[in-house]
Amino acid sequence: MSQRRSDLSASQARRIALAAQAFGTVEGTVTARRLRTLVQRLGAVQIDSVNVLVRSHFLPAFSRFGAYDRATLERLAYGRKRRLFEYWAHEASLVPIEMYPVFRWRMERARQGRGTWGNVARVGREAAELVERVRATIASNGPMSASQFTDAKSTGSWWGWSDTKRALEFLFWSGQLLAATRRPSFERVYDLPERILPPELLHAPQMTERDAHRTLLAIAARAFGIATQADLCDYFRLDAVDAALPLAELVEEGCVQRVNVDGWKQPAYLHRDARLPRRMEARALLSPFDSLVWNRKRTKRLFDFHYRIEIYTPVHKRIHGYYVLPYLFGETLVARVDVKADRAAGSLLVHAVHLEPNVDARSLRPRLREDLEAMAQWLGLERVRMPR
Repeated sequence: MSQRRSDLSASQARRIALAAQAFGTVEGTVTARRLRTLVQRLGAVQIDSVNVLVRSHFLPAFSRFGAYDRATLERLAYGRKRRLFEYWAHEASLVPIEMYPVFRWRMERARQGRGTWGNVARVGREAAELVERVRATIASNGPMSASQFTDAKSTGSWWGWSDTKRALEFLFWSGQLLAATRRPSFERVYDLPERILPPELLHAPQMTERDAHRTLLAIAARAFGIATQADLCDYFRLDAVDAALPLAELVEEGCVQRVNVDGWKQPAYLHRDARLPRRMEARALLSPFDSLVWNRKRTKRLFDFHYRIEIYTPVHKRIHGYYVLPYLFGETLVARVDVKADRAAGSLLVHAVHLEPNVDARSLRPRLREDLEAMAQWLGLERVRMPR
């Protein structure tokens, strides 16, 4: 921004946030370099196992750039010359490989049983021999998934993990194993870090927790453009106590500036590289796990859009549908689109479209249809089936 302001309107905050998240960018060929730059800009792309439409980590690039070859992103994440790696950033995420040293503090905490799930921490604490046996098996045999361990099968529910599966998760949380790849079923395949990371990253000097927190807050501030302290902490799941001093240092350094936004109860932090476009011309169907909307309180504050995922909501209690994509039009979230890829029938099924109040359905319908058809073509589907 060429001119700083101490106060911003809600519309200005939205445009800053959208520009920071790479919306309204110039069209062009979506190369590996461009995909890598996007992930570097966002800092993290969340992973999720639901495959009703397409795996969630593929959607953010499509939402910003349009159609691209998903295999290119797969190679960046799991190829021989990978540029991304998988770790707990916001949730399970793909992050730039150069950020590996920045997460070493989280790995060290996990070794101590801090910051991870209770049963995973318990196995790390009480079953050291099992943990070492699992790690040694992979060291000897090469990359392995949980299903290749005969005693790692679940006991029914998604959380009904065996202790061997928990040992694998403990080793992953603590950085003693990394994700070598994902199977078509989305099962994670584990391997040793030294067989995945370049030596200069594996042996990079240890960052202090304070330096790592400051780095992550700066990345979050750049990715959000403008955000409250709570927003910034949530981006990489940082504790507010850990973040307070590093954030104050970012203000002192001039990386971020405290401002007030109309309608926001808390002060905001504006990144020094934030842009304020005169207008935002964006149209995008968003993943439920897109970093633009993954913080539900921020989504409500920015867009006056109350959004929740209803995947785990009983059918009779769902309001908008199972897998609902927010629809961005200009600088506003104008609709929720309940979709499913019917691959057998070659159709993109649109179960329902829920418009926000005061949205002109007649003018919106052809543009939404165009964007749904573009999505169908990208997914290799022949047609879009809309509701009446």
